[in-house]
Amino acid sequence: MLNISELLESIKESPYRDIVIRTPHTGCLSFPDLAIGAEVHGPSSQWKNKPGTLLATLERERNPKPILAPEKGELVELHTELAGTFVEAQTAVATIRHRLTREEVEHIILQKALFLFRAPERAKYYFTPEMDKKIHATESHSVKVRDGMELLIMSRMKREVHLQYSGPDGVIYAIYFKYNENIDAGAPLIGVCTQEQLPAIQEVIMRIKTEWAGR
Repeated sequence: MLNISELLESIKESPYRDIVIRTPHTGCLSFPDLAIGAEVHGPSSQWKNKPGTLLATLERERNPKPILAPEKGELVELHTELAGTFVEAQTAVATIRHRLTREEVEHIILQKALFLFRAPERAKYYFTPEMDKKIHATESHSVKVRDGMELLIMSRMKREVHLQYSGPDGVIYAIYFKYNENIDAGAPLIGVCTQEQLPAIQEVIMRIKTEWAGR
């Protein structure tokens, strides 16, 4: 069984994620006045319509395209030696060291600790009416599932297929899909926690909420 406390401690030792920024297509690069170690910001405002920090500009056929920071963090690499050169698509131009947020740490823990029931193919997914009613009527983490239970409806190209849950018995701890959104094949739909593992997960999540406060 996964030791969730040890997993949390290993994340705390290095609570960062390096994000490599690459060119979306070919073009000529130029860079703003930025230095290694600078703090950069991702998109902000309620609708994320305020752009992140400008890291570079890629110009092709007199059409400049800004390359912006997708997350907040420290700029640890900036390939200014490429300024004025024509580069290929997917050329690395910068690296941002992003400090994990509380929500990201919770996501990492749960993705490793829970059993993930995944989408068999790209489609839209819905809970069956009976299961949907239970989820909206009961308290969080109290909806039980068992192997072979009819759980979801897969909707694709005007056909609907009822899906049976296949996995360990437990409770639905996380829901990863949204209604009317296409989910890629292999993406998690729900995360299921066994009754034996539930107290340990709840304890670690509470620790994260406390120890990552303000980070």
